[in-house]
Amino acid sequence: MNKTDRLLAIVLELQRNKVLRAEDLAATFETSVRTIYRDIQALSEAGVSVIGAPGQGYSLMDGYFLPPVSFTVEEAVTLLIGTDFIERWFDAHYGNKSRTSRKKIEAILPEPILSEATRIRKSFRLLATAEDAARIQERTYIEVIRRAILEERKISFHYSKRIAEADGNRQSIRTVAPYGLVLLHGSWVLIAWCELRQDIRNFRLSRMSELMGLESRFKLPVNFDLDAYKPPDDRIVLVRILVQADIADKIRESNTFYFESTEEHTDGVLMTFRVRQPEELLHLVLGWGSGVVVLEPESFQYQVKNELKKAFERY
Repeated sequence: MNKTDRLLAIVLELQRNKVLRAEDLAATFETSVRTIYRDIQALSEAGVSVIGAPGQGYSLMDGYFLPPVSFTVEEAVTLLIGTDFIERWFDAHYGNKSRTSRKKIEAILPEPILSEATRIRKSFRLLATAEDAARIQERTYIEVIRRAILEERKISFHYSKRIAEADGNRQSIRTVAPYGLVLLHGSWVLIAWCELRQDIRNFRLSRMSELMGLESRFKLPVNFDLDAYKPPDDRIVLVRILVQADIADKIRESNTFYFESTEEHTDGVLMTFRVRQPEELLHLVLGWGSGVVVLEPESFQYQVKNELKKAFERY
């Protein structure tokens, strides 16, 4: 990075982080502390209002704002595609903000950059699918949950589990403290403290109903970090299936969460799935038809046979 680029980057870092030590800036830009001292001096001489506080670091004077910076074609395309993604996947509030942001970005781009960015952007497309109609309710829920997270208020909802409990019940009413939202394999998942289970649990928004915000508050644990959070992995049951080669790609492309590994065999493709209970794969295996054979566990073989027998009897 040359000096001019580094000076601009330093100002952007100060705008974003408010206060930074020379040592922090030196580590960020992989240079010496002495070089940072000279850069700060150069910025001050150029009229940038940098304030140095002994023992604390450097900051920008209140009210100082760097005029809009120029974008390369690739940077402009990245930003514009990002607004398309937010409009499709986030709630209505952020969908509106993404549209206004897109207009502002397009307004400040020089004509040659805008024309080229528009041309490249047209070569990418986020297709709408039949699932998008089902996501309308999810988007509404995202807005309620997002506000609850920011205001640290609890929420309640009816939840439908895919696999029934021991008593055969799949439905429950949950009151939770929402910690964060995660987009996983194309589905929104809420990470929250569940009062029913007295532990952190993951909830798919697609399985919620009658969601409502509550007045009762909670405090986010100081040691909780959504980026670092990894739920306990209790998927310890391995299911191995022999798949005919002509449908192996179809199964891979289904992008199922349970997929673990694949291995080529002379008589097909051996696929391994990791689940909590084999029943989680039952509807998928039945949907794949005669092109798959369950090898193990043996109990799952019998379960598939029984389901096929019941289906045969109905016809």
